[in-house]
Amino acid sequence: MSTNIKHFSELGMGDVEVVGGKNASLGELVSNLTDLGVSVPDGFATTAEAYRRFLGETGLADRINARLADLDTDDTIELAAAGREIRDLVIAQPFPADLEEEIRAAYEELAEGSGAEASFAVRSSATAEDLPDASFAGQQETFLNVRGIDAVLQAIREVFASLYNDRAIAYRVHHSFEHAAVALSAGVQKMVRSDIGASGVMFTMDTESGFDGAVFITSAYGLGEGVVQGAVNPDEFYVRKESLKAGRPAILRRTVGEKATKMTYTDDATVGRTTAFVPVDEAEQRVLSLRDEQVEELARHALVIEEHYGRPMDIEWGLDGADGKVYVLQARPETVQSRATGSVEKFRMAERGEVLIEGRAIGQRIGAGTVRVLRSIDEMHDFAPGDVLVADMTDPDWEPIMKRAAAIVTNRGGRTCHAAIIARELGIPAVVGTGTATKDLADGREVTVSAAEGDTGYVYDGLLDFTRTSTDVDEMPELPVKIMMNVGAPEQAFGLSRIPNEGVGLARLEFIINRQIGIHPRALLELDTLEDAALRERIEHMTAAYESPREYFVSRVTEGVATIAAAFHPKPVIVRMSDFKSNEYANLVAGPLFEPEEENPMIGYRGAARYVSPDFAECFAMECEAMKRVRDDMGLTNVKLMIPFVRTPEQGAKVIELMASHGLVRGENGLEIVMMCELPSNAAIPEAFLEHFDGFSIGSNDMTQLTLGLDRDSSLVAEDFDERDPAVLFMLERAIEACRAQGKYVGICGQGPSDHPDLAAWLLDKQIASMSLNPDTVVETWLALAKQSAASGAAPGAVAEG
Repeated sequence: MSTNIKHFSELGMGDVEVVGGKNASLGELVSNLTDLGVSVPDGFATTAEAYRRFLGETGLADRINARLADLDTDDTIELAAAGREIRDLVIAQPFPADLEEEIRAAYEELAEGSGAEASFAVRSSATAEDLPDASFAGQQETFLNVRGIDAVLQAIREVFASLYNDRAIAYRVHHSFEHAAVALSAGVQKMVRSDIGASGVMFTMDTESGFDGAVFITSAYGLGEGVVQGAVNPDEFYVRKESLKAGRPAILRRTVGEKATKMTYTDDATVGRTTAFVPVDEAEQRVLSLRDEQVEELARHALVIEEHYGRPMDIEWGLDGADGKVYVLQARPETVQSRATGSVEKFRMAERGEVLIEGRAIGQRIGAGTVRVLRSIDEMHDFAPGDVLVADMTDPDWEPIMKRAAAIVTNRGGRTCHAAIIARELGIPAVVGTGTATKDLADGREVTVSAAEGDTGYVYDGLLDFTRTSTDVDEMPELPVKIMMNVGAPEQAFGLSRIPNEGVGLARLEFIINRQIGIHPRALLELDTLEDAALRERIEHMTAAYESPREYFVSRVTEGVATIAAAFHPKPVIVRMSDFKSNEYANLVAGPLFEPEEENPMIGYRGAARYVSPDFAECFAMECEAMKRVRDDMGLTNVKLMIPFVRTPEQGAKVIELMASHGLVRGENGLEIVMMCELPSNAAIPEAFLEHFDGFSIGSNDMTQLTLGLDRDSSLVAEDFDERDPAVLFMLERAIEACRAQGKYVGICGQGPSDHPDLAAWLLDKQIASMSLNPDTVVETWLALAKQSAASGAAPGAVAEG
């Protein structure tokens, strides 16, 4: 048995000390998961013992350790000098004769039958790398498209030298790893032809929130290093695990990334110059780099790997453009969210200023400081602790200063790039993929960087106030009322689901249409008839990733609702069908072509009146089709539907009949349809409306407006708007009593209980079944109601859901 070389098929996770974490994991995959359908390219690894012999037989190890003994890694100039000196010594060191002979033999065996065009990846694998409690991702070098044994031998020496990259030296010091205790293994692995296919990274949990019910996949054209380095803004996919296991459609979300460049092979045989970035055709940029079946195949591989390892995993993959197959290239434990505690930490902007630039939010935190634009690693000495690091992209060489930053902002990169991984690990906010941060953010400017407002991260002008709270979610008291929350943005759903809750009392479809579609639904249905060629081209550009404009609408609505439903499953999620007013629809692309001008849109063409209108019938049909996909195809039957602004019982009956014609039959497959109780007519004759619905969700905003006869959009009468007015409370009490008398659901989803603790207390006394609150008021209101409940002696869970 060789002590110098191990084939992947000989290795497993028990061999971390022999070949490092990365190569041990590859061996584990090859040895155990190939029979389960997970394809992993074969290869071999040099051992830690071979590395120690390589350095030790000439006394080089002693010289290296002496050089590092008193090194101050915070002195970036001295760190760079020491690292360069050590690397030069390692690269110049010849292999022991028997080691070189064994490498050549293993290479010949691996390359046999692969032809002259075969290429290989030579990767580093440190014996302390990819452990569950520390991520060494990207600390050492990887060489791609290495061809021929001489180039492989050179790449292995370069890999050995990379243990002494500046960033690797500093990382070990900052994480208390002894230099001499870490050895390096070089893995030589067959390349997957993702240079003419696609590649990326996937996690078996959401990297931002820690939500573990979905697989998160990033994908771009070309070799995966482009995604890992942050040079490419990739496509993103979320796949629901339960739906996948049940054989149902499982993709929750699809996001088209910019994908402006891709990493491909070159013809240069020099190690380090065998790949290059080339532009991606504009038409390819606009479409997704993976088909749905490929996304789900990847997710199935991820589930097999997660189950085998018994923990959340970080997996690199490649789609071979030659054979069309998907391959797993490496897998390691996820090291950030898997260490999260049982408490929920919440950052919130207390004020907002001018938005200077936007990008992808990383870390769900907020930081503030002075901008330092660094265009080269050589400018590190200008960076002070607490500055905001602004760079084109944060190559791993930047790690020594990243830990000192208040926040990180980059031009390029997606949510799985190295900058994002390190920012999460360090617990600092980042906004990546802004495009122009290094140009638009002036050096020395004070800014606040917010990654705590959903998928989009914002860089605000000035040092703004923000709050930071922490809640132990394991210690929330029981209540006699169910506290739900209002969720508008699907991209926030995974994170919000960690806040104590009993489900979602209001998910607004118009938020999804506005944010994820942005086009008037009639324009999508009637695109061919639009006379404005520029407008048609704009819509075609926006919808290019989907098979048709209609499918774009249905799929995007499905994705938005399914994301929220999956985040809170199996708790109920009440989805309100679209409630745009005509002036709001007019703000969508092509909206003015299809919307009337109304004097008071607030009480005009909205809600149920639209659904039963011939002009809107096909638009409503698309909404219904999306809801049917979510519930019946994806199996998310925790979704309940809600109809807004129902003026008469007869109008309500027509809507129920119309929904049934589109396959949404009340009571079928457990479908419940409730109604917004928001007009005085609803509370005046509630029994007549309840004949057609499974309950009420009170909309206190419109109920207050219409009961008091004031326009809530008008600042002239704003001071008279009060949900606690006796006339409004009369309406609310009438609705609650009617629902309770019939054993039907009654909740409230308006702004009132979020803004007024005394109104929440009044509703508790009236034994309302649920209150749906703004997320930022849930914990505070929950605790206040618990005190009131304890003082009054109400029993937890005393109110039936209906």
